[in-house]
Amino acid sequence: MDYTATQSGFRQQPNMRLRNNSPDGSEGNQLFEDTSGAAPGPNTGNQQAGPQAAGFTGEAFLSDPMSNLAMAYGSSLASQGREMVDKNLDRFIPISKLKYYFAVDTVYVGKKLGLLVFPYMHENWEVSYQQDTPVAPRFDVNAPDLYIPAMGFITYVLVAGLALGTQNRFSPELLGVQASSALVWLIMEVLAVLLSLYLVTVNTDLTTIDLLAFSGYKYVGMIVGVVAGLLFGRPAYYLSLLWCCAAIFVFMIRTLRLKLLSEAAAEGRLVRGARNQLRMYLTMSIAAAQPIFMYWLTYHLIR
Repeated sequence: MDYTATQSGFRQQPNMRLRNNSPDGSEGNQLFEDTSGAAPGPNTGNQQAGPQAAGFTGEAFLSDPMSNLAMAYGSSLASQGREMVDKNLDRFIPISKLKYYFAVDTVYVGKKLGLLVFPYMHENWEVSYQQDTPVAPRFDVNAPDLYIPAMGFITYVLVAGLALGTQNRFSPELLGVQASSALVWLIMEVLAVLLSLYLVTVNTDLTTIDLLAFSGYKYVGMIVGVVAGLLFGRPAYYLSLLWCCAAIFVFMIRTLRLKLLSEAAAEGRLVRGARNQLRMYLTMSIAAAQPIFMYWLTYHLIR
């Protein structure tokens, strides 16, 4: 309270606000603030979680090098396993070389099909080379390929199913038997040729894929014969198949003689010697086996 005068006659100054007054106006002389009844502020939780967060960051920092090491070790094992699989697979099936046999285009396929059906007028049967490497099939019609044999096999199975369907004999089991028997005969033919080459001791650059390609070309004539039989009857089947058998025989003779016979035989000179005679007989045997397989795999489809 303010007094204008006191009993002693002196004027008393207004009371000043105490230094330790609380914000709500209460007075006190406490040295420390009483926080016993106060709720924990937002900073309290952060102060308690601080050490735990710091510990978690340290653990994550320590675990990162281990995880990186594990990932690096796992990737190295995966790469080593892939290289091992590729090496062992390439030993039996040269995957890298298969690209060569499928390097074809539409022009090559048309010319090759014409050569398989009409090989009589073709003169140059040698495969072209570029720096000791045969050129791709799309640049040389004489080069072997796997596109036509693969497509021919699939088309043959489809045509066989169509022929069986027109005779009310179609069934998935019978179609599967037809496809599997054709594949088994093809594999047996290639194995027989490889065994014959080994017994005759022929040094040739023919590979297993080359023999598979040459043996698969007969599916073209088989398709022509079956389609002709379905459209025009059994006599058309025999006539077209006979033409295709003669064509594939000439094709195989002129193609394989450059691979199996000696350089003298490739140049057209008279072949002398027992070894060259065996090679010539082997070439003729391989070519003569094609019409037999063509008739064996198609005669029951036309009735």
